[in-house]
Amino acid sequence: MYTDTDGEERLRAAFPTIHAVEVSGDWRDRWREFHRGAVVGRLWVGPPWEEPPAGATAVVVDPGRAFGTGAHATTRLCLEFLQRVTGGSLIDIGCGSGVLAIAGAKLGFGPVIALDSDPAATEATEENARLNGVELAVRLGDALAEPLPEADIAVANITGEAVPWLPLRSTVAITSGYLDGERVSLPRYAHQDRLVREGWAADTWHAL
Repeated sequence: MYTDTDGEERLRAAFPTIHAVEVSGDWRDRWREFHRGAVVGRLWVGPPWEEPPAGATAVVVDPGRAFGTGAHATTRLCLEFLQRVTGGSLIDIGCGSGVLAIAGAKLGFGPVIALDSDPAATEATEENARLNGVELAVRLGDALAEPLPEADIAVANITGEAVPWLPLRSTVAITSGYLDGERVSLPRYAHQDRLVREGWAADTWHAL
C-alpha cells in the first residue's frame, strides 16, 4: 500500500516485519504506463494519450477512479460479441468506466443505458461519453436489487456468481467476468455461444 511517514510508523508498530520502499513523486500517474490500447475487431479501445490506428472505430477511455480500461480479456470478449449481434437498444450492467456502453453506441446500438452501483463509475462513464461524443442514459443503481429497464440486448461483465440473479428484461444477453472453468447459468435463457480468451470466458444467451 501507499502511505506517508506517519502511516509507516503506525504500520511498523503493528507489523514489525514490514518492508518499506520509497516511491517516486509521479506514482499517481505511473499507472498510465500500463494502460495500452487494444484492437478488437473493427474497434480500438484505448486511452486519450494514445493515437488509434487508421480505419478503426475508436473508443477512447480514461478510467479515472472506475474499473475498466478495455484491456482485460473479459471486456474484449464482450466487445467481440457486441460486434456479432444485431443492433437495437442496449443496457450495460455494471458499466464501470463505460467501455461497453460507449462501444455499443459507436456500433449503432441505441438507446444505450449504462448502469452501475458505484458513483465513481457513473461519473467516469458520463465523462467518457462526452469524450467520445456519444449519448448514453447513465444511471446509478443496483442491478440485483432494483428492476432493470427493458432492452433488446443486455451486456453484463460482472461475476459468475451474480449472473443467475440478474433480473434481465432483454431478448439477448452477453455475460462475462468469470473464468472458463466456472459453471454459469442464466434462468429463463438458453445458452447460445461461448468465447474464451486467456482463461476467461464470455457467453451469449437468448430468452426462452
